[in-house]
Amino acid sequence: MRYAIVIEKAEGNYSAYVPDLPGCVATGATVAEVESEIREAIVFHVEGLREDGMPIPEAASQVEYIDVAA
Repeated sequence: MRYAIVIEKAEGNYSAYVPDLPGCVATGATVAEVESEIREAIVFHVEGLREDGMPIPEAASQVEYIDVAA
């Protein structure tokens, strides 16, 4: 599976979430750490859905960057 993630700079750390997996979040001191943590969170989240007999959401979000003049 391949899910889009969003990483945001917070005060003193980074946070990440998965738009296609509501409630799947992670934090870390660095971008590399939050990427590792969100990867683990995704696995844990999907395993929990399976154990509960719930459907696994398809990856549907897209990530694009838009350039704008300042």
